Amino acid sequence: MNYDAISYPYASRRSLVYGTNGMVATSQPLAAQAGLAMLKQGGNAVDAAIATAACLTVVEPSGNGMGSDAFAIVHMKGKMYGLNSSGPAPKSLTIEALKKAGYDKIPKFGIIPVTVPGAPAAWINLSRRFGRLPFAKLLEPAIDYAEHGFAVSPVISKLWNAAFYLYRVQNDPALKPWFDVFAPQGRPLEAGEIWRSPDHAASLRSIAETEGKSFYGGALAEKIAAFSKKYGGFLTVEDLANFKSEWVEPLKVNYRGYDIWELPPNGQGLVVLMALNILKGFDFTERDCMETYHRQIEAIKLAFADGLTHITDPKMMKMSVETLLSEAYAEERRKQIAKMAQIPQSGRPHNGGTVYLAAADGEGNMVSYIQSNFHGFGSGVVIPGTGISLQNRGFSFSVDPHHANCLAPGKRTYHTIIPGFITQNDQPVGPFGIMGGYIQPQAHVQVLMNALDFHLNPQAALDAPRWQWIEGNKVEVEYSFPEYLAEKLLRSGHQVMRGAIGATTFGRGQIIWRNSYGALTGATEPRTDGIVAVW
Repeated sequence: MNYDAISYPYASRRSLVYGTNGMVATSQPLAAQAGLAMLKQGGNAVDAAIATAACLTVVEPSGNGMGSDAFAIVHMKGKMYGLNSSGPAPKSLTIEALKKAGYDKIPKFGIIPVTVPGAPAAWINLSRRFGRLPFAKLLEPAIDYAEHGFAVSPVISKLWNAAFYLYRVQNDPALKPWFDVFAPQGRPLEAGEIWRSPDHAASLRSIAETEGKSFYGGALAEKIAAFSKKYGGFLTVEDLANFKSEWVEPLKVNYRGYDIWELPPNGQGLVVLMALNILKGFDFTERDCMETYHRQIEAIKLAFADGLTHITDPKMMKMSVETLLSEAYAEERRKQIAKMAQIPQSGRPHNGGTVYLAAADGEGNMVSYIQSNFHGFGSGVVIPGTGISLQNRGFSFSVDPHHANCLAPGKRTYHTIIPGFITQNDQPVGPFGIMGGYIQPQAHVQVLMNALDFHLNPQAALDAPRWQWIEGNKVEVEYSFPEYLAEKLLRSGHQVMRGAIGATTFGRGQIIWRNSYGALTGATEPRTDGIVAVW
């Protein structure tokens, strides 16, 4: 039977998913089921999240890998915890060294933009602090899929295809192993085609057996460092060995009676909170009206102007988080929203490749977790014989010595990936997240307002058409965005463009929230291949 696995000409509907014993929502069905299997074997929400995250490095390599960074918000036994497992720039990567190597800025692909990977450290730290099952057991599903293969899902095949043609024109010998691993037939993989990576399985098994020691200082670290040195990179065994995840205090603002939680910088969750602080000063009565969209867009632009100017490694921020989240500053920014579109000082957001998952158990524990290689498969660098694809997060650094996010050795850069969480009256409502580079804060705000201002259920809140600010007054709207509203935005000074059918640039989200009856409510949107696995 012949058919197009990524063409859906008719609108489809997904229903909410309910459960009581446990739930995992993510963008790839096999990974969600891997997490659910841990719950059924006596694990908790953290065990489920780790198993799902590890599995995603195999079954959704278009967005993450063992060379990713990761962030998590954990609600465990009535308390909120934050984990920042984003890696810094190598110690030898300076602006002077970059220029000496022949670069006037950090390139997007290749070995130069590679920073220290944080994802394996995140799995280990979460397991040690909160996990119930043995760490090695959590990686078993990922190892099995890598070793024996799985059928590539539709949206991922589309992203895989795009990466193939993107890397092919780079003319960089460091990218050849990517094609050996991810295009073994000399072409992109199609939806439904079986892919396996025994080297990936072996690396995951090594991480499992050594609790990450092989990755951060052992045999895997040596292979990463040797390949980096061979192609003029900066990452060393010492950089890997010195890396530590950091437990942090999540930030929150109150919006419509709910506390919205994000992680502090170096992530861009602060942009979400600044935008909500601005927007909570307005009364919104109707979702699909020009005034609502106009205010949302202008608030996001103002929040991004501040975020892209100030957010960096928190040890090097010149503006305090407290100032940026103060009511006085929110009021000052709110007054700048006029009837016509404005252009605040800002940078240009970029699209990215990321995976997000939400997990909950029957005991009330919940996890909001996100990991990413940044731009799709990341740097395009795969370490031969390991299956390890490395992120290109260093591309986010500025080389302007006066910029807050200027490159410096051992510094963490501005980071796009952000997990979210909601509580009310100190009780957990649950995790949420929308992957996709700089769309993430924009989608967080839109989905939260859909639920809290306009009372859409979690599935409808994810399904609703989205917009994304690009730069200046440029705004892209989804193909399904109402035409009459796009026309009104144009008349208000917004330069409106319409996205292509099936565009993957508007984010792909997951939600698990607990309802007033105590049941878990799960949602995953049709922009992704995901499911809500429930028990």
